[in-house]
Amino acid sequence: MVNAYEIDILPGVRGDLAAADQPRPVGELADILLALVDRGWIEVHRVAPWHGPSGQVGIHPGALVSRDRLPSVLGDPANWEYPADGDWTGALTLVQTEAGKKITHR
Repeated sequence: MVNAYEIDILPGVRGDLAAADQPRPVGELADILLALVDRGWIEVHRVAPWHGPSGQVGIHPGALVSRDRLPSVLGDPANWEYPADGDWTGALTLVQTEAGKKITHR
């Protein structure tokens, strides 16, 4: 939930886990995220480029990854690694839903 609040990319989720949990298999981590999606607390999106009105450039959550695709997408170990070229475009990011915001803003 913290990573969704911070709009971090998926590799940041693993990096923020307690040291004892970081070696967990990707499948276990995916199952945890799927439970949060199924509760309606987070969504998984692909990072997309962002262009502000005054010309600034950045990134933001882009296309939603559909629930039916999530098991295979989250189960792919490559999605849990930081991009080698440093470009986050296309990486997976967690986004809080309105229901999720109620959990983190208590």
